[in-house]
Amino acid sequence: NSKLRHVEKDVLIPQIMRERAKELCSDKVQAFTKCCQETGLLMVVKCQQENTALKDCLVGYYSDPLFYEECKAEYLKQREEYRATGIKKKRQKLTSN
Repeated sequence: NSKLRHVEKDVLIPQIMRERAKELCSDKVQAFTKCCQETGLLMVVKCQQENTALKDCLVGYYSDPLFYEECKAEYLKQREEYRATGIKKKRQKLTSN
């Protein structure tokens, strides 16, 4: 049964999307974090370029229907495994080179 409840569509799948997008945009996350650490209170002004690049990367994934379908499939697989075993599986982080 692959019918999704409201909470699955609006909370659980978007949560997977955010995690995966952060992993896929990790270079931009790191650049923004580094900039913030180096500039302190001036980060709002000095890190605009890094912040924009990060936002563009994340929003690109959030608005991609194929990416949504991939994350939905991943969620359904996790849900199926949980229903079969009763064991909630922790999502493994992708390792970036």
